[in-house]
Order: sequence, then C-alpha cells, then structure tokens
Amino acid sequence: MVAENSSVTEFILAGLSSQPELQIPLFFLFLGFYMVTVVGNLGLITLIGLSSHLHTPMYFFLYNLSFIDFCYSTVITPKMLMSFVSKKNIISYAGCMTQLFFFLFFVISESFILSAMAYDRYVAICKPLVYTVTMSPQICLLLLLGVYVMGFGGAMAHTACMVRLTFCANSLVDHYMCDILPLLELSCTSTYVNELVVFIVVGIDIGVPTVTIFISYALILSSILHIHSAKGRSKAFSTCSSHIIAVSLFFGSGAFMYLKPSSLLPMNQGKVSSLFYTIVVPMLNPLIYSLRNKDVKSALKKTLSKILFS
Repeated sequence: MVAENSSVTEFILAGLSSQPELQIPLFFLFLGFYMVTVVGNLGLITLIGLSSHLHTPMYFFLYNLSFIDFCYSTVITPKMLMSFVSKKNIISYAGCMTQLFFFLFFVISESFILSAMAYDRYVAICKPLVYTVTMSPQICLLLLLGVYVMGFGGAMAHTACMVRLTFCANSLVDHYMCDILPLLELSCTSTYVNELVVFIVVGIDIGVPTVTIFISYALILSSILHIHSAKGRSKAFSTCSSHIIAVSLFFGSGAFMYLKPSSLLPMNQGKVSSLFYTIVVPMLNPLIYSLRNKDVKSALKKTLSKILFS
C-alpha cells in the first residue's frame, strides 16, 4: 500500500521527547499506563459479560466503550513504547496509513458511543416509563451500528485524502504516532483538501455528539430539578456524573488538538493534548465508571467471591 505518487516508503516517528535521560522513565510510565488500560478495560468487558444484572442498555454501551478504548490504545501505545527504546522508530508507509485508519476509526466511534450513552441516560431519567421500549435491544443495536458506521466513514475520508498526497524526502513524523496534522506537514503537495476535510469531518464528529450530549444533559438537568426528594436528585446526579467526566476529558482534548489552526498550536503542545485522548482517557474510563458506580462495584464483589469460593 504505497501511493504511486509518493517517494516515501517508510516514516520515522520522532516520539514524545528527544531528551535521552527521559526515555527509560517515560517507557516505564507509559507501559504502566498501558497495563492499567488493558487490565481495566478487559476487566470491565469480562465483568459486564459475566454479570447478568448488568445486561442493560447502559452497560451494553459501556461494554462497547471499553472495547473501543482497549482497541485504539493498542493501536497507538505499543508503537509509541518502541520510540523510547530504539534509536529509530521506523514505520512503513502501509503501516502508517493502517495505524492512521484504525486510530481514527476507534476515536470517532468513541465520540459517538459517548453520545449514545448520553441519550440512554436521558431516556432513563426523563422517560423512565417507556425506557424498556425506547431502548430495546433492536434500538441499541441500531445505535451501535450507527456508531461504527460513522467511525468507518470518518476514518475512510481522512485516510483516502492522506493517501493521495505526495510525501517527499523528509520522512520524520514529529509525533509518537501517525496522526493527521503531523503527516500533513510532510506533504510537498497542496493539503488544502485535507485541511478542509479535517474541519468538516472533525467538526461533524465532535459537533454532532457534543450537541446530542448537551441537549440530553440540559433535559436531564431540567428533569432532575423537578425531582422533589433530595435522595432522588442525588441518585440522578450520581448516575450521570461519571459520563460527564469522561465526556469532558475526551472532547476537550480532541477539540483543542484538531479545531485550532496549526499556527496557534505548536506540535509539542499537540503531543501533550493528544496524550489525553490516546493514552489517559482509555486508562481513566474504566476507573471512572467502576469506582463511581455502585452496580459495577457490587458485580465485582460478587464475581470475586464466586471465584474465591469456587
């Protein structure tokens, strides 16, 4: 998979830092992050699968969120770790475009799965009497299909536009992964179409979920304020608080990275920003949803007691 109009057959990933004394500490730091991400997300997937009382729409979407987080962290982190222990972290042209596609597929899917989760919470709190009908298994599957279709469409649009570019002699990608903006800097042909696609597609992939989430939570807040009992309001707020934290981290860092002109965002700042949604958010999501969720903690205790007593 080498573009016919490109003279580059491989890229060199610059990594997170060029300071030699930081390489080993950073390697162990991010290896630890990755291990927590893998254990946390696979653990949550296993727990939801084994606990029958977690087989509800809310945990159906959380199951898929954990799957997405595990996958796109795995697409990025192992290659990133290599940059800390090797003199040159080389990735082939085909490998770079493949990494770009799957990274975009999972990260766009995450933005839409978060909006599906917000809609689920809206129906649960604002329309509890019709919740089982509105969030039926068929509807949940259709929403999930929409999530992955949007992910595939966005990833295809960006990757197809990237493949049409000509990359000349400079093959050093000033990043720890093959991302859109660092690759555009290496092109020796016009990137106008690519930049236009970034603003349109990223605008849709951040704008549509953000509007959906904002409207859902505005209606949820209105509904909560009409609850007379303090206990009822507290329960409703606690149900949504984990999701609000996850959404703020993910969309905040994503918008900061992609929706600001590149001239206003030095690449070093871009690397730090992208660390949040590629490394930190996938690691924190299972912790946020488990430590702040009574159902998950209860299911974990029951599962562990079964394993210990068996």
